[in-house]
Amino acid sequence: MVLLHDSRVVSVTDATRRGVSGLVCDAEHGEDIVVARHSKPVAAVVSMRRFSELQALEEDLRDLVVVLARVATDSGRRTSLDDVLAAFETNRAELEALDDH
Repeated sequence: MVLLHDSRVVSVTDATRRGVSGLVCDAEHGEDIVVARHSKPVAAVVSMRRFSELQALEEDLRDLVVVLARVATDSGRRTSLDDVLAAFETNRAELEALDDH
């Protein structure tokens, strides 16, 4: 299993010796650190830049899942906005009257 590309794995004991400031300094300089207890990964220390990249990737994957689900279930049938509004017992005028907040 790939934890983080080019990450360094350290034990909890080694991480304790290194200290939070040392781990944060390494992360600030672009090093991803995985902390393991009994050889099992339990935590990661990454820079905010890397964390933002991971969050963006997560959002992209969620979008991709939605697109793939829609492609897989697309029957070609389309529903008009008016039909959807009618199903919810409303209309375009009521929809437009809603406050944007």
